[in-house]
Amino acid sequence: MKVAIVQTAPILLDLQHNLDEVLQKIGEEKEKGAELIVFPELALTGYFVGQRYHEVALRMDSPEIQRIVAATRGTAAVVGFIEESVSMNFYNSALVAVDGNLLFAYRKLNLPNYGVFEERKFFSSGKQVPVFRLNDLNFSVFICNDLWHPALPYLGVAQKADVFVTIFNSSQGSMGTEFSNIESWGIINKFYSRIFGIYNLCANRVGEEAWNPRESMLAIEHAPEESPFDTTPKKEWKSFKFWGGSEIINPFGQQMVKAALHREEVICGEVSRDLLRQKRILLPYLRNDDPYFTLRELQRILYGKRSKDSVDQFKTDTS
Repeated sequence: MKVAIVQTAPILLDLQHNLDEVLQKIGEEKEKGAELIVFPELALTGYFVGQRYHEVALRMDSPEIQRIVAATRGTAAVVGFIEESVSMNFYNSALVAVDGNLLFAYRKLNLPNYGVFEERKFFSSGKQVPVFRLNDLNFSVFICNDLWHPALPYLGVAQKADVFVTIFNSSQGSMGTEFSNIESWGIINKFYSRIFGIYNLCANRVGEEAWNPRESMLAIEHAPEESPFDTTPKKEWKSFKFWGGSEIINPFGQQMVKAALHREEVICGEVSRDLLRQKRILLPYLRNDDPYFTLRELQRILYGKRSKDSVDQFKTDTS
Protein backbone atom coordinates (compact mmCIF):
# COMPACT_ATOMS: atom_id res chain seq x y z
CA MET A 1 0.00 0.00 0.00
CA LYS A 2 1.54 3.30 -1.08
CA VAL A 3 1.24 6.21 1.37
CA ALA A 4 2.29 9.84 0.90
CA ILE A 5 3.05 12.51 3.50
CA VAL A 6 2.71 16.08 2.28
CA GLN A 7 4.92 18.45 4.29
CA THR A 8 3.23 21.81 3.70
CA ALA A 9 3.86 25.41 4.76
CA PRO A 10 0.34 26.74 5.41
CA ILE A 11 -0.25 30.49 5.44
CA LEU A 12 -1.64 31.60 8.78
CA LEU A 13 -5.43 32.20 8.63
CA ASP A 14 -5.52 31.96 4.82
CA LEU A 15 -8.08 29.19 4.55
CA GLN A 16 -8.63 29.48 0.81
CA HIS A 17 -4.93 29.33 -0.11
CA ASN A 18 -4.31 26.37 2.18
CA LEU A 19 -7.41 24.55 0.92
CA ASP A 20 -6.34 25.00 -2.70
CA GLU A 21 -2.92 23.55 -1.90
CA VAL A 22 -4.41 20.54 -0.10
CA LEU A 23 -6.76 19.83 -3.01
CA GLN A 24 -3.92 20.17 -5.52
CA LYS A 25 -1.66 17.81 -3.57
CA ILE A 26 -4.40 15.20 -3.16
CA GLY A 27 -4.91 15.23 -6.91
CA GLU A 28 -1.19 15.00 -7.68
CA GLU A 29 -0.45 12.20 -5.24
CA LYS A 30 -3.54 10.25 -6.25
CA GLU A 31 -2.30 10.34 -9.84
CA LYS A 32 1.01 8.90 -8.62
CA GLY A 33 -0.77 5.98 -6.99
CA ALA A 34 -0.94 7.03 -3.33
CA GLU A 35 -3.69 5.19 -1.48
CA LEU A 36 -3.43 7.38 1.63
CA ILE A 37 -2.31 11.03 1.67
CA VAL A 38 -1.47 12.63 5.01
CA PHE A 39 -1.23 16.36 5.81
CA PRO A 40 0.05 18.02 9.02
CA GLU A 41 -1.89 19.29 12.00
CA LEU A 42 -3.94 22.43 11.20
CA ALA A 43 -2.90 22.23 7.54
CA LEU A 44 -5.88 24.41 6.55
CA THR A 45 -5.24 27.26 9.00
CA GLY A 46 -1.70 27.46 10.37
CA TYR A 47 -0.97 27.13 14.07
CA PHE A 48 -0.92 30.49 15.92
CA VAL A 49 -4.52 31.38 15.10
CA GLY A 50 -5.09 33.00 18.51
CA GLN A 51 -8.50 34.49 19.15
CA ARG A 52 -9.33 34.38 15.44
CA TYR A 53 -9.69 30.60 15.50
CA HIS A 54 -13.44 30.84 14.82
CA GLU A 55 -12.89 32.74 11.56
CA VAL A 56 -11.29 29.71 9.91
CA ALA A 57 -13.30 26.95 11.57
CA LEU A 58 -15.26 24.53 9.36
CA ARG A 59 -18.29 22.38 10.08
CA MET A 60 -18.47 18.86 8.76
CA ASP A 61 -21.07 20.02 6.21
CA SER A 62 -19.02 23.04 5.08
CA PRO A 63 -18.42 23.32 1.31
CA GLU A 64 -14.67 23.24 1.92
CA ILE A 65 -14.92 19.92 3.71
CA GLN A 66 -17.13 18.51 0.98
CA ARG A 67 -14.52 19.50 -1.63
CA ILE A 68 -11.79 17.63 0.23
CA VAL A 69 -14.00 14.57 0.63
CA ALA A 70 -14.87 14.58 -3.08
CA ALA A 71 -11.17 14.85 -3.97
CA THR A 72 -10.47 11.56 -2.17
CA ARG A 73 -12.39 9.45 -4.69
CA GLY A 74 -9.92 6.73 -5.59
CA THR A 75 -7.69 7.40 -2.57
CA ALA A 76 -7.89 8.48 1.10
CA ALA A 77 -6.69 11.51 3.07
CA VAL A 78 -6.09 12.77 6.60
CA VAL A 79 -6.13 16.60 6.84
CA GLY A 80 -5.67 18.79 9.92
CA PHE A 81 -8.20 21.62 10.39
CA ILE A 82 -10.27 23.54 12.95
CA GLU A 83 -13.67 21.92 13.37
CA GLU A 84 -16.81 23.66 14.60
CA SER A 85 -19.43 21.30 15.96
CA VAL A 86 -23.19 21.72 15.66
CA SER A 87 -23.22 22.93 19.26
CA MET A 88 -20.55 25.54 18.40
CA ASN A 89 -17.66 23.91 20.19
CA PHE A 90 -14.31 24.15 18.40
CA TYR A 91 -11.75 21.39 18.00
CA ASN A 92 -8.23 20.86 16.70
CA SER A 93 -9.25 18.02 14.39
CA ALA A 94 -8.09 15.67 11.66
CA LEU A 95 -10.50 14.96 8.82
CA VAL A 96 -10.53 11.32 7.68
CA ALA A 97 -12.00 10.69 4.22
CA VAL A 98 -11.80 7.49 2.16
CA ASP A 99 -12.82 7.09 -1.48
CA GLY A 100 -15.18 10.06 -1.47
CA ASN A 101 -16.74 9.17 1.88
CA LEU A 102 -16.37 11.23 5.06
CA LEU A 103 -15.60 8.80 7.88
CA PHE A 104 -15.08 11.09 10.88
CA ALA A 105 -13.01 13.91 12.33
CA TYR A 106 -10.57 12.83 15.01
CA ARG A 107 -10.49 15.47 17.75
CA LYS A 108 -7.24 16.13 19.59
CA LEU A 109 -7.52 14.90 23.17
CA ASN A 110 -4.58 16.43 25.01
CA LEU A 111 -4.54 20.17 24.44
CA PRO A 112 -1.42 21.97 25.67
CA ASN A 113 -1.81 25.24 27.50
CA TYR A 114 1.67 26.39 28.52
CA GLY A 115 4.45 28.47 27.03
CA VAL A 116 3.55 29.40 23.45
CA PHE A 117 0.76 26.82 23.37
CA GLU A 118 -2.72 28.21 23.99
CA GLU A 119 -4.95 25.49 22.57
CA ARG A 120 -7.01 24.86 25.68
CA LYS A 121 -8.04 28.53 25.69
CA PHE A 122 -9.85 28.07 22.40
CA PHE A 123 -10.49 24.40 21.71
CA SER A 124 -12.50 21.64 23.35
CA SER A 125 -10.88 18.23 23.74
CA GLY A 126 -11.95 15.05 22.01
CA LYS A 127 -13.54 12.08 23.75
CA GLN A 128 -12.55 9.03 21.69
CA VAL A 129 -9.68 7.24 19.96
CA PRO A 130 -11.40 5.83 16.85
CA VAL A 131 -9.81 3.40 14.38
CA PHE A 132 -10.62 3.16 10.68
CA ARG A 133 -10.08 0.34 8.20
CA LEU A 134 -8.29 0.78 4.88
CA ASN A 135 -6.89 -1.94 2.60
CA ASP A 136 -7.26 -4.63 5.30
CA LEU A 137 -5.29 -2.55 7.81
CA ASN A 138 -6.43 -0.66 10.91
CA PHE A 139 -5.38 2.99 11.22
CA SER A 140 -5.39 5.16 14.32
CA VAL A 141 -4.95 8.96 14.10
CA PHE A 142 -3.20 11.10 16.72
CA ILE A 143 -2.51 14.84 16.84
CA CYS A 144 0.76 16.15 18.27
CA ASN A 145 0.53 16.24 22.08
CA ASP A 146 -1.60 13.09 22.07
CA LEU A 147 1.54 11.06 21.45
CA TRP A 148 3.16 12.50 24.57
CA HIS A 149 0.54 10.65 26.66
CA PRO A 150 1.22 6.90 26.29
CA ALA A 151 -2.31 5.87 27.32
CA LEU A 152 -3.70 7.20 24.03
CA PRO A 153 -1.46 5.22 21.65
CA TYR A 154 -2.20 2.18 23.80
CA LEU A 155 -5.93 2.70 23.19
CA GLY A 156 -5.23 2.61 19.46
CA VAL A 157 -3.27 -0.63 19.78
CA ALA A 158 -5.97 -2.13 22.00
CA GLN A 159 -8.22 -1.74 18.94
CA LYS A 160 -5.68 -3.63 16.81
CA ALA A 161 -4.21 -0.60 15.06
CA ASP A 162 -1.58 -1.54 12.48
CA VAL A 163 -0.66 2.00 11.48
CA PHE A 164 -0.45 5.24 13.43
CA VAL A 165 -1.09 8.48 11.53
CA THR A 166 0.66 11.12 13.63
CA ILE A 167 0.18 14.73 12.53
CA PHE A 168 1.78 17.64 14.35
CA ASN A 169 3.04 21.23 14.26
CA SER A 170 6.45 21.29 15.91
CA SER A 171 8.66 24.37 15.87
CA GLN A 172 12.19 25.01 17.04
CA GLY A 173 12.53 26.80 20.36
CA SER A 174 8.86 26.51 21.35
CA MET A 175 9.80 24.35 24.36
CA GLY A 176 12.77 26.46 25.44
CA THR A 177 16.48 26.30 24.71
CA GLU A 178 17.22 23.19 26.81
CA PHE A 179 14.78 20.95 24.97
CA SER A 180 15.13 19.69 21.39
CA ASN A 181 11.82 19.06 19.64
CA ILE A 182 13.60 17.47 16.68
CA GLU A 183 15.43 14.95 18.87
CA SER A 184 12.37 14.23 21.03
CA TRP A 185 10.03 13.55 18.12
CA GLY A 186 12.60 11.24 16.57
CA ILE A 187 12.66 9.19 19.76
CA ILE A 188 8.89 9.15 20.21
CA ASN A 189 8.08 8.17 16.63
CA LYS A 190 10.47 5.22 16.70
CA PHE A 191 9.53 4.13 20.23
CA TYR A 192 5.88 3.46 19.46
CA SER A 193 6.68 1.64 16.22
CA ARG A 194 9.24 -0.58 17.90
CA ILE A 195 7.20 -1.41 21.01
CA PHE A 196 3.79 -1.81 19.39
CA GLY A 197 4.99 -3.21 16.06
CA ILE A 198 3.15 -0.63 13.96
CA TYR A 199 3.94 1.68 11.07
CA ASN A 200 4.06 5.34 12.08
CA LEU A 201 3.27 7.96 9.41
CA CYS A 202 4.55 11.21 10.93
CA ALA A 203 3.58 14.50 9.27
CA ASN A 204 5.06 17.80 10.47
CA ARG A 205 4.85 21.17 8.71
CA VAL A 206 7.37 23.84 7.73
CA GLY A 207 7.23 27.63 7.51
CA GLU A 208 7.44 30.44 10.03
CA GLU A 209 4.84 32.12 12.22
CA ALA A 210 4.93 34.85 14.85
CA TRP A 211 3.39 34.73 18.32
CA ASN A 212 3.02 37.41 20.98
CA PRO A 213 2.62 36.32 24.61
CA ARG A 214 0.86 39.52 25.65
CA GLU A 215 -1.39 40.49 22.80
CA SER A 216 -3.93 38.47 20.88
CA MET A 217 -4.07 38.78 17.12
CA LEU A 218 -7.58 40.19 17.50
CA ALA A 219 -6.25 43.03 19.68
CA ILE A 220 -3.51 43.78 17.17
CA GLU A 221 -6.00 43.90 14.32
CA HIS A 222 -8.21 46.47 16.08
CA ALA A 223 -5.46 48.56 17.62
CA PRO A 224 -5.29 52.27 16.60
CA GLU A 225 -2.69 53.31 14.07
CA GLU A 226 0.73 54.06 15.51
CA SER A 227 1.75 57.68 15.85
CA PRO A 228 5.23 58.65 14.67
CA PHE A 229 5.59 60.57 17.96
CA ASP A 230 4.74 57.53 20.14
CA THR A 231 7.79 56.57 22.19
CA THR A 232 6.07 53.74 24.08
CA PRO A 233 8.20 50.57 23.93
CA LYS A 234 6.73 48.10 21.45
CA LYS A 235 5.92 44.56 22.47
CA GLU A 236 8.06 42.06 20.67
CA TRP A 237 6.68 39.24 18.58
CA LYS A 238 8.47 35.92 18.78
CA SER A 239 9.00 34.07 15.54
CA PHE A 240 9.00 30.28 15.39
CA LYS A 241 10.21 28.07 12.56
CA PHE A 242 8.43 24.79 11.99
CA TRP A 243 11.13 22.30 11.11
CA GLY A 244 9.41 19.63 9.04
CA GLY A 245 11.37 16.38 9.01
CA SER A 246 8.26 14.27 8.37
CA GLU A 247 9.05 10.56 8.35
CA ILE A 248 7.73 7.05 7.90
CA ILE A 249 8.80 4.47 10.50
CA ASN A 250 8.42 0.73 9.98
CA PRO A 251 7.25 -1.80 12.63
CA PHE A 252 10.84 -2.49 13.69
CA GLY A 253 11.31 1.18 14.60
CA GLN A 254 13.46 1.85 11.54
CA GLN A 255 13.18 5.04 9.52
CA MET A 256 12.09 4.23 5.96
CA VAL A 257 12.13 7.76 4.55
CA LYS A 258 12.52 11.26 5.98
CA ALA A 259 11.62 14.66 4.56
CA ALA A 260 14.00 17.59 4.48
CA LEU A 261 14.14 20.18 7.24
CA HIS A 262 12.62 23.62 6.67
CA ARG A 263 11.24 23.13 3.17
CA GLU A 264 8.10 21.72 1.61
CA GLU A 265 8.35 18.18 0.35
CA VAL A 266 6.33 15.04 -0.33
CA ILE A 267 7.64 11.68 0.87
CA CYS A 268 6.23 8.27 0.00
CA GLY A 269 6.58 4.73 1.29
CA GLU A 270 5.04 1.28 1.18
CA VAL A 271 3.06 -0.15 4.09
CA SER A 272 3.41 -3.93 4.00
CA ARG A 273 1.23 -6.49 5.79
CA ASP A 274 4.07 -8.99 5.39
CA LEU A 275 6.47 -6.82 7.39
CA LEU A 276 3.85 -6.28 10.10
CA ARG A 277 3.40 -10.04 10.31
CA GLN A 278 7.16 -10.63 10.43
CA LYS A 279 7.61 -8.20 13.32
CA ARG A 280 4.80 -9.74 15.34
CA ILE A 281 6.24 -13.22 14.89
CA LEU A 282 9.84 -12.30 15.70
CA LEU A 283 9.14 -9.76 18.47
CA PRO A 284 5.63 -10.38 19.85
CA TYR A 285 5.77 -7.72 22.56
CA LEU A 286 1.98 -7.44 22.76
CA ARG A 287 1.17 -11.14 22.60
CA ASN A 288 0.24 -11.33 26.28
CA ASP A 289 -1.22 -7.87 26.63
CA ASP A 290 -4.45 -8.02 28.60
CA PRO A 291 -6.64 -4.89 28.35
CA TYR A 292 -9.03 -6.38 30.90
CA PHE A 293 -6.21 -6.37 33.45
CA THR A 294 -5.56 -2.72 32.58
CA LEU A 295 -9.25 -1.98 33.09
CA ARG A 296 -9.33 -3.72 36.49
CA GLU A 297 -6.25 -1.85 37.68
CA LEU A 298 -7.67 1.48 36.53
CA GLN A 299 -10.88 0.76 38.44
CA ARG A 300 -8.84 -0.01 41.54
CA ILE A 301 -6.69 3.11 41.14
CA LEU A 302 -9.57 5.46 40.35
CA TYR A 303 -12.23 4.12 42.69
CA GLY A 304 -10.14 2.54 45.43
CA LYS A 305 -11.87 -0.81 45.39
CA ARG A 306 -11.59 -4.16 43.71
CA SER A 307 -14.27 -6.13 41.94
CA LYS A 308 -15.10 -9.55 43.44
CA ASP A 309 -13.28 -11.32 40.60
CA SER A 310 -10.12 -9.26 41.05
CA VAL A 311 -10.17 -9.82 44.86
CA ASP A 312 -10.46 -13.57 44.35
CA GLN A 313 -7.62 -13.47 41.80
CA PHE A 314 -5.49 -11.37 44.18
CA LYS A 315 -5.98 -13.95 46.96
CA THR A 316 -5.02 -16.75 44.57
CA ASP A 317 -1.90 -14.95 43.35
CA THR A 318 -0.66 -14.17 46.86
CA SER A 319 -1.53 -17.49 48.52
